[in-house]
Amino acid sequence: MTMPIMLQEIPGAPRRASNHDDHAYLAPLFLGPAGENEALIERALVTGLREHSRWRRAFHPHDPPSIGADEQATPQFAAAVERTERALGELSARLRQSVPMFSPRYVGHMASDLLLPGLLAQLLTTLYNPNNVSADAAPVTLDLEVQVGQQLARMCGFNTDPARGPSAYGHLTSGGTVANYEALWLQRAIRFYPLALLKASHGDVKLAALLARYGLAADASAWQAINMMPAVIFELRDALEHSLAARADATSVRTRIMDARVEHLGMAEFLRCHGLATPVVICPRTAHYSWPKAMQLLGLGDAQLWYADVDAQMRLEPASVERLLDRAWQTHLPVLAVVAVLGTTEFGTIDPVHDLVALRDAVAMRGQASAVHVDAAWGGYLATLFRAEDGSAVPREVLRDTFRHFPSPDVYAAFVGLGRADSITVDPHKLGYLPYGGGAFIGADRRMTEFVGQRPVYLYDAANPSNSSDRLGQLGDYILEGSKAGAAAAGVFVSNQVLPLDAKHFGRICGQTIRASEDLFDRLHDLATRLAPQCSVVLPVEPDTNLICIAVNPAGNLSLPRMNRFGRQLFSHFVIDPAKPDLQQPFVGSHTSLLRKNLSLAAARRVAQKLGIDPATFVTAISDPERDTDHVFLLRHTLMNPWLTHASEGHHFIERYCQFLESAIIHSLAVDGRG
Repeated sequence: MTMPIMLQEIPGAPRRASNHDDHAYLAPLFLGPAGENEALIERALVTGLREHSRWRRAFHPHDPPSIGADEQATPQFAAAVERTERALGELSARLRQSVPMFSPRYVGHMASDLLLPGLLAQLLTTLYNPNNVSADAAPVTLDLEVQVGQQLARMCGFNTDPARGPSAYGHLTSGGTVANYEALWLQRAIRFYPLALLKASHGDVKLAALLARYGLAADASAWQAINMMPAVIFELRDALEHSLAARADATSVRTRIMDARVEHLGMAEFLRCHGLATPVVICPRTAHYSWPKAMQLLGLGDAQLWYADVDAQMRLEPASVERLLDRAWQTHLPVLAVVAVLGTTEFGTIDPVHDLVALRDAVAMRGQASAVHVDAAWGGYLATLFRAEDGSAVPREVLRDTFRHFPSPDVYAAFVGLGRADSITVDPHKLGYLPYGGGAFIGADRRMTEFVGQRPVYLYDAANPSNSSDRLGQLGDYILEGSKAGAAAAGVFVSNQVLPLDAKHFGRICGQTIRASEDLFDRLHDLATRLAPQCSVVLPVEPDTNLICIAVNPAGNLSLPRMNRFGRQLFSHFVIDPAKPDLQQPFVGSHTSLLRKNLSLAAARRVAQKLGIDPATFVTAISDPERDTDHVFLLRHTLMNPWLTHASEGHHFIERYCQFLESAIIHSLAVDGRG
């Protein structure tokens, strides 16, 4: 959204009315804040259970029952049933102390009510308990998962038609963290592959001649090989497989190649053999904590995770990435990937994906290879707003007619540029409104899968190996996870059937969240104006999506520690108190911090100026934790509940929230004054 940073600067504008058609469209798709669709979900579950039981009975119907009426009438049976019912009752009682993420009064973390089509499909499929590691264990849901990968790829703008060139693929993971791991795992395998071929080609005239045709002469340096472009590596491998099909010694050649690969030698020995330094990965300072984990797990080390600067709006600065790429080029350090974030965890900000793919293509001209991975765990599903039914991009002017602020030119360009990335992480269990854990990895070229693989004999028949055309259906071969729930795939697939991933269907849910964010943004302006004599209500970071963070500073205060203490006092009004009956908390929120270490000096000064605090007190590191000056404490609002703008009794929840926030601020000011 192109929005002013200081709320006080926002010009007044008429409110946009709630879209009643969208509310009616969404009404049958959720259980509802008060369980309004209870009968619908009960009917679906009972029907599914009965059909499942009939399916069991139809499998060899003449077999005698294993559980007879006499056994069901025994005291032991009754006692076991009683214990089960009691345990379930106790669990249900404990679960009622959970955070009410289903409610429009919950504006905290990245969670909300669940879409009924996906929830019901996942619950129903769980009865069948498929394991999507192979078609033997999941003949139905594995195919659904492959189709889900295609659905998500199209949502992001990737080509999925092999007739039109390299086509995308995707699959589900337990979450975005694993998908991020997989992105680096695959890039390492792809980029190190030519080095293994060079080593294996020693003494092999045919293999050496093949490599020479693709620019790798026998005397090619390791630096040349590690900077071979991925698209050329894919073509090289295709040509190699074609040539091996005609060679009698193909098995021995494959063995030599495998013995020379990093997957066999390990990182330290592989790099030693080729005289290479450890590759680096470039990511923004706002990157998820899964990225240093990924570097550690792959043996790269988190010291090789280079952090690019972000601007005062917490968006990645392309100029900083360019400087880091230049540094790597000058010092002969391979770059595995540049990471962009499409919806940061703290602020929902959108990195300039379009600029990063252009930069990737530009440095390729000098012979420097890299890949762009987009961590769109949060913002991925917002791509539905930008996707027409025919797969084309929705023009920005059409979106601007729909929303007041969204999307800014850079946000629009970033989403339209998604289809030029090399790989993407998306989380259906976030803005896909589906149960945990359902993340997803999407690759722009399905040939990426051919560089990794494990084929246990109990899943794959060596005498009848799968060919490349059906390899997408052998998930266990090319993913990081082993056992994986087919029920999750069924849930995502059915959800995408009911709500196709385009602006006309799923985009209507995302549109509601954006409208709720715009409404809160505008109402906060009114709140800030009313409270201006007593405090400043500030958005330190301009919202790009449906996350809004605010800071509140008592009037005349220049002290960052005092402002942070005030923020924590204010946040206490948004925390569930277990002592209160039935968790009657008016609104439940979350918090985050704007870290000084993530900002340049100039950006930190701009933030301090907006907040009205002394810039000299906003420091990178502190010796005394009680000084509380290395961060700014923020109230964080995740506005993804579909009912936030639903009018009820003359006003809706955004309006109610602002009323509650105002009273909480006034109360906290009174406490602060007494302190």
